[in-house]
Amino acid sequence: MKKTEKGGILLESGTNEMEIMEFKMNGHLYGINVVKVREIMIASPVTPMPHSHPVVEGMFKPRDQVLTVVNLPKYLYGNKAEVGENDLFIITNFNSMFIAFRVHSVEGIVRLSWEDIQKPDKTISKGEEGVATGITQINGQLVTILDFEKIVAEISPSTGIQVADIEKMGERRQNDSPILIAEDSILLANIITESLHKAGFTNITKFDNGQEAWNFLENIKDEENIKEKVSIVITDIEMPNMDGHRLTKLVKSDPNLKKIPLIIFSSMINEEMYIKGKQLGADEQITKPEIHRLVEIIDYLLGRRENF
Repeated sequence: MKKTEKGGILLESGTNEMEIMEFKMNGHLYGINVVKVREIMIASPVTPMPHSHPVVEGMFKPRDQVLTVVNLPKYLYGNKAEVGENDLFIITNFNSMFIAFRVHSVEGIVRLSWEDIQKPDKTISKGEEGVATGITQINGQLVTILDFEKIVAEISPSTGIQVADIEKMGERRQNDSPILIAEDSILLANIITESLHKAGFTNITKFDNGQEAWNFLENIKDEENIKEKVSIVITDIEMPNMDGHRLTKLVKSDPNLKKIPLIIFSSMINEEMYIKGKQLGADEQITKPEIHRLVEIIDYLLGRRENF
């Protein structure tokens, strides 16, 4: 593993690095991408909400904003979850939502490379249903990086990608333009693919991370008929081995690939991340779960590319 170091938010983009905030629950280490963290607070009294999910403690209002509180230990461990006097709330922001997660302690921030993140074995992660998006080793200890988007989508399905949104767009003609998708979540990759199929896009190739997508692009970039192999690239940001920002930088720095439209489709698109993506050359950036918006942008970019 490459050397890790404590630090602040990464300023440089496309380096294939990330910063993980380590936290503990029931004595085990977990991690969250620092980009998703807005604040850490001492756990406060919470107002229960009737008929809510069992792991939703309720609401609290730290300042001018009312936040939902998710009991993360209870979600992971059920009735074996401990609740302590020194618990903390990690205030997160992703998918354009602010949510507070209860944890037992925060250990610190560590910088590492996406190459150091391994995808959990399917046996451990229960195939498509696992809540661990990656595993890494920090200072000799295993750290499980949780898939917070999946946790929230499971608690509140309406916050996830809705295939039905495509059906509301009405009838569409089929389009066989080759679309390349880099998405490490098997479940999300399948939902995105299903949605695009419903939107009429029939030629879709999926890759589990940016490295696999880049290997494919690197192999075809010198071919004369490259437009017949890939007409648009859609990438997540958080992925093991190579993240979406690094993939974007490589594509947009290559003279043979830079004209291929590239869309970043991620839960992490906020003002700061949008600026980074734009600096790297991304043509568009869309926040999950706006699948209908993704289809509209694909239509626009494919139409634009026909004029190249």
